[in-house]
Amino acid sequence: MRILLTGHKGQLGRRLLSQLAAHEVIGIDLPDYNITNRGSIIALVRDLAPNLIINVAAMTDVDGCARDPAAAYRANGLGVQNLALAAADVGAEMLQVSTNEVFDGRATEPYDEWHTTNPINAYGLSKLAGEWYTQRLLTRFYIVRASWFYAAGGRNFPHRIIQLADERGILRVVTDEVGSPTYVDDLATAIVQLITTHAYGIYHLVNEGQASRYEFACEILRISGRETIPVEPITSDQFERASTPPLYAPLTNTAAAALGIRLRPWQEALAEFLQETGYAK
Repeated sequence: MRILLTGHKGQLGRRLLSQLAAHEVIGIDLPDYNITNRGSIIALVRDLAPNLIINVAAMTDVDGCARDPAAAYRANGLGVQNLALAAADVGAEMLQVSTNEVFDGRATEPYDEWHTTNPINAYGLSKLAGEWYTQRLLTRFYIVRASWFYAAGGRNFPHRIIQLADERGILRVVTDEVGSPTYVDDLATAIVQLITTHAYGIYHLVNEGQASRYEFACEILRISGRETIPVEPITSDQFERASTPPLYAPLTNTAAAALGIRLRPWQEALAEFLQETGYAK
């Protein structure tokens, strides 16, 4: 299969690039290619004629999206529109990576794939726009929603928790923001499995289980041998930031599990990540 992979230099893009070795993969990223440039993207896709476009390119700075919603919409909405139009032009399939932040966080149970979306911040709105364009411009598509993913070699929650623990000797972490921590290696593996099925639709690909930011941080400290570091539980209104995250937005993998695609519990994935990055005790 010939695959065009956008955002191949990012955390998920790098993992996908390595795991798609059985396919012919062309990776593109900034500054050479910008998905918001419709003319150049459509011309490139016509020239390459891929069977599948996997779009990982996005504006993922959630607080940056809150400060500049127009930039978020250009990248995460209109950029996806350009890719979907290009895919339709050459008859390609498309996989669009989305987020748990398309939900409002007011649920009492984890969100299934068919639950009603209702984003409450600029990032979630822009990613929902990307989903909207994908669904309305294409018939052969996958929308993959992920949550709280982390990988080696990038800025992420586990790295930050360990860094702050070592620098300050004490942490303050919110207890009322709940999600599905997900190891990028597991997410990439699941995506590679999914694209072989041609079972188009919406999927939640996350490590099993849920955790608050506080529980996630405590597990990071425990596995890394820093369990003696005190962690003060706080609520989100005590943590000032530009964006407002959905407070309860863990995802349930129902659709992919029906195809036999499952991700392991988040605690197991985190332990392997910390072992491989040298943080485990």
